[in-house]
Amino acid sequence: MNTLKIAGREFRSRLFVGTGKYRSFQEMARCHEASGAEVVTVAVRRVNLSDSTQESLLDYIDRSKYFLLPNTAGCFTADEAIRTARLAREVGLSNWVKLEVIGDPQTLFPDNQGLLEATRVLAKEGFVCLPYTNDDLVNARRLIDAGAAAVMPLAAPIGSGLGIQNATNLRILREKISEVPLIVDAGVGTASDAAMAMELGYDGVLMNTAIAEAEDSVEMARAMRLAVEAGRHAYQAGRMPKRLYAAASSPWAGVVR
Repeated sequence: MNTLKIAGREFRSRLFVGTGKYRSFQEMARCHEASGAEVVTVAVRRVNLSDSTQESLLDYIDRSKYFLLPNTAGCFTADEAIRTARLAREVGLSNWVKLEVIGDPQTLFPDNQGLLEATRVLAKEGFVCLPYTNDDLVNARRLIDAGAAAVMPLAAPIGSGLGIQNATNLRILREKISEVPLIVDAGVGTASDAAMAMELGYDGVLMNTAIAEAEDSVEMARAMRLAVEAGRHAYQAGRMPKRLYAAASSPWAGVVR
């Protein structure tokens, strides 16, 4: 399976994982290991960055092994997201940012106007921006024009576990966008959802709740690793055509009669 390249950086794993909702930091660390992921995303506003004497989830992430991707979860305006990204860079987390500007507190759908504004500002400041957005081709193109290094459309509302709700829109995005990687973000519930995203041709999948809230989160992390790999291989292989009628696996020619 070939590597994923974003802004000149290569990743072997196409599975990105989060850090929220785990029963313990120890469980989180075990899941990260089982997932095979290289990119771990962290909500900047939910991490203790000021008191080093207090336990932090960052203590359980080996930064020599995992690439830290700060995110702006919990930000409802472009200004909030911009300030949060700058803070992450100032404290040495990263100049990469999974950019979230939320427009509705119940659905957690993105505010496209605010997201576009934040992407434009931060990209000019040298940030590598990976915006979380809806499955809208027009908005995705605007984000790319604004400097996004990748586009991360949702499959379903964050944390819902509903799986891919609009495969048609995701297919359109995949067919029309080749300038930057596309990574499905939000809504994955189980391994088949991740495999489906990869079979659609997506470059990666980001998930958190599907692993953290599974009954056996470590086992689900392993399942997601395999699903992403299998889906990628299936996409690269090219599936057989769908047919209305049966087609015998063994040809009739040469059959002994």
